Amino acid sequence: MRASVPVLDLTRYDETLKADIARAVGEVFSTGRFVLGPAAESFERDLAAFLGCRHVVGVSSGTDALLVALMACGVGPGDEVVTTPFTFFASAGVVARLGARPVFVDIEPEGFEIDAERLAAALTPRTKAIVPVHLYGQAADMDAILAIARPRGIPLVEDACQAIGAAIGGRAAGTLGDLGAFSFYPTKNLGAAGDAGAVATNDDALAALLRDLRVHGAARDYVHERVGGNFRIDAIQAAVLRAKLPRLPGWNERRRAIAASYRERLAALERAGRLVLPAELPGRRHVYHQFVVRVRAGDRDAVRRRMAERGVATSVFYPIPLHLQVCFRELGGREGDFPEAERAAKEVLALPIFPELRDDEVARVAEALGESLA
Repeated sequence: MRASVPVLDLTRYDETLKADIARAVGEVFSTGRFVLGPAAESFERDLAAFLGCRHVVGVSSGTDALLVALMACGVGPGDEVVTTPFTFFASAGVVARLGARPVFVDIEPEGFEIDAERLAAALTPRTKAIVPVHLYGQAADMDAILAIARPRGIPLVEDACQAIGAAIGGRAAGTLGDLGAFSFYPTKNLGAAGDAGAVATNDDALAALLRDLRVHGAARDYVHERVGGNFRIDAIQAAVLRAKLPRLPGWNERRRAIAASYRERLAALERAGRLVLPAELPGRRHVYHQFVVRVRAGDRDAVRRRMAERGVATSVFYPIPLHLQVCFRELGGREGDFPEAERAAKEVLALPIFPELRDDEVARVAEALGESLA
């Protein structure tokens, strides 16, 4: 069997980047400031400039970015937070951790994003926030979502954990709502050497509140006016991310080039009705955190097995919609409640995509997929 093509390979760093990261980490050791400090401040400043927003607050993970953002919105017991059932668990898990109730809205099938046309019907007097998810690297329909949320005074917390560098109408995903949450888990387009995250905002008061909340709610040492948490970003992670940030535009462009190659190589299969390629929706810049095709319902898992036999790894994001997860059973979700999310869970297949993926490997993936669909 030929050497396998991985879904992701985090060992293919070039020597120059390795040296840049080592130098940045060495500077942290020279200062002895391992939590927050100048490394974190520099990264926050650089990322804010990259995103085009006023403030970035570094935190301990993407999950904690979502959690502290909802805390800043005052979400608590008895509240409702509207989001999508087709996403990573954290998008709704943080809602439940605050004692609030996740309320799900089905996705639109083209981009897998929350269906803005269904959003208004899910809002109630208890709705405390809306969390649109920019899934797989493409922004949700923020103009439509903003048009619903703004007149009602409902805060918007963008889950941009998979979409750093994505844009809609030229505006960066994660900067259009009140708050935007980012993840720097190592597999992300901009990945740390462990867990890290950030919250972006253009609101000065919210930024100050976030900075308090990430240090147990203390605006000054040992004086706690509110209960926060330990959501601080490690200085080493901030240093790694700052060293990598200048390369992010190039990495995202390489992802887009790989996606374009997949489209060209797989177009005939789509025309034959064997699969559906991911849509890049009008006015949106996709950064392809994942390249996700749809395989005909009932075939996906068999296709995945056949590709593995041909030495090509794939992934499924996500096989069980959140309304059908055991931990959310008390919400009363049933199969059939959100048909588009349920159909996507049975059809989606993520192909290998990362900046260091070689052209010959892209060709092998396309070939293996075609053979596996035969």
